[in-house]
Amino acid sequence: MAEKRREKQQRNKWLRLLRSGDHKAFAELIDKYKEMVFLCCRRLGLRDDEAEDVASETFLAAYNGLSRYSGRAELSTWLWGIAYRQGINYLRKNRRQWQLEPELDERIADSKQRGPAAAVQSREIEKIVWEVVERLPRLWALAVILHYREEKGISDIAKIMQIKENTVKTYLFRGRERLKEMLAAAFEEDY
Repeated sequence: MAEKRREKQQRNKWLRLLRSGDHKAFAELIDKYKEMVFLCCRRLGLRDDEAEDVASETFLAAYNGLSRYSGRAELSTWLWGIAYRQGINYLRKNRRQWQLEPELDERIADSKQRGPAAAVQSREIEKIVWEVVERLPRLWALAVILHYREEKGISDIAKIMQIKENTVKTYLFRGRERLKEMLAAAFEEDY
């Protein structure tokens, strides 16, 4: 209990420093969350150069919006939401078309020839699953990634994606169903 209190006090002190404009604290924020922001950008299908631009805009928006951060949601959830909105805005502005039914990655298709016995090890299977998740329609994939990889709850995902909780549940359901189909096709088995 005392440890949690100490962590909360440290986090509040850090947030006060951030809100006061402390550059060292902001550099820590960037360092701590840059991988997560890039992950969000990559999940939206942005190339590396585009992801860098969107990440810069995300951290700028976070810096300008720190005074509005209430602390009700985790800081990572708040930042993911900013990164998601910045990425969506970038895609809209640049009129990139979102692919609705992407094809399986060639590596997944190649796994058919090796069969599931060659991919028994947990890490290989996990890698294949996440590669297939990336081939889901973008919004489904983002919901699946936020829920299963980032361990966000339905309400947090709804806030991040700015959609209703029932829509998140629908995306998760459809994403899991499509994932089962794609994995079954990849391994020539029914899951």
